[in-house]
Amino acid sequence: MTSQTTDRKVRRQELSIAAQIALGAFLAYLIGYFFTGFFPDYLPKIGGLWSAISAVVVIQLNRKDTTTSASLRVIGSAIGAMTSAVYLSFLPFHPIGIGVAIFATGLVCTTFNIPDYMRLSAITVLVVMVTASLDPKLSPAINALLRFAESCIGSAIAFLLAALWPKHPTN
Repeated sequence: MTSQTTDRKVRRQELSIAAQIALGAFLAYLIGYFFTGFFPDYLPKIGGLWSAISAVVVIQLNRKDTTTSASLRVIGSAIGAMTSAVYLSFLPFHPIGIGVAIFATGLVCTTFNIPDYMRLSAITVLVVMVTASLDPKLSPAINALLRFAESCIGSAIAFLLAALWPKHPTN
């Protein structure tokens, strides 16, 4: 196999991944937006954005890595959503609170010996907390549950695209 043939295959695979990411973000945004729209005042654009971000983060170069990434995303999002819901149930949004809640997710991940989930948990804390700052009247539990559900929507879209997308010879 010549290097030119190899370069074409790599380029084709990269274009295919770019198409998966674009389609995944589009579908996840739409589904996340409409899903969150069922909950009045809970910011459907944030729901669409968070679902789309989740799809983009989860899609990897191959199916196996996409599956691993999806599980990291869902579990990490669950930890971050629960931690921020607990924080916001007792205290209002504050920038220092973001740090406290992120540190708490780090403690949870360390306690359960799952350090790989720490970053995604922290990102979820940021989204839940900042969403709470946009509208302090939001229920902390519903806000966190919606952000978790939106993360699952994006992860599921990414997983389905990886499962249904034509397989590359190197996958």
